[in-house]
Amino acid sequence: MMKQLLLLLTFIYCFTFTQAKVAKYVCASCKGISDTTTFQRSIINPHYGMNLAEQNHQTIQDQKLSVCFYLYDGVEVLDFAGPMEVFSYAGFKIITVAKTKAPLLSQGILKIIPDYSIKDAPQTDIFAVFGGSDEVAADDPEVISWIQSRDKATKSYFSVCTGAFILGKAGLLDQLTVTTFHKSIANLQKAVPKAKVLENVRYIDNGRIITTAGISAGIDGALHLVAKLKGKEVALAIAKQMEYDKYIPEQGLDLSKKQ
Repeated sequence: MMKQLLLLLTFIYCFTFTQAKVAKYVCASCKGISDTTTFQRSIINPHYGMNLAEQNHQTIQDQKLSVCFYLYDGVEVLDFAGPMEVFSYAGFKIITVAKTKAPLLSQGILKIIPDYSIKDAPQTDIFAVFGGSDEVAADDPEVISWIQSRDKATKSYFSVCTGAFILGKAGLLDQLTVTTFHKSIANLQKAVPKAKVLENVRYIDNGRIITTAGISAGIDGALHLVAKLKGKEVALAIAKQMEYDKYIPEQGLDLSKKQ
């Protein structure tokens, strides 16, 4: 009886130890963050068709990367929805913030309930702003002051379309080369005379600040940022998943490489 008990305990110990050593594999793009399913073999994710990668300590670190999407009444739907999908697939933690928690109306179509107001929004790694009725935020001293107050703790900025006017009003574009919606190039140059505003470019990466042209260009800029942070293969996999066949890596102007 004692011998059988010892054999049983040995089996339980060996089984537990073996299970602890078995590698787990997660989505190579989201690194197990947006897709919580894990697998025991490095295969293709049957849900999304993306490659799987071994889960490791870096996976845990990636979970800390967060993005604040600042929204307002009249924000352009695709300006924020396109990058939001890209960042979501990449596994970033996304929060939506507005001046208040009151529902917003995007282009008179889509009702949005922000997660936070500027009174209680947590700090994030990346701050993102978008076009549309951008003057709602750009001409609001309280909003601009709030953006400036978070600057020291913000690692990088991302703007789409005329969202660049908001960053410009906060004094973040001075001495930089930037871009915006093609019909607003001249106006942004007047609004931010210390910046160099370029047309006919999908996005411009200054290192800490990425500005993009209008609407669909925000997807290109978001994929570029993902490629910088997680690798080109991840960005390509996300573009394929979204069936966004217009994405061409490095098609924008990357000035960060010259720094």
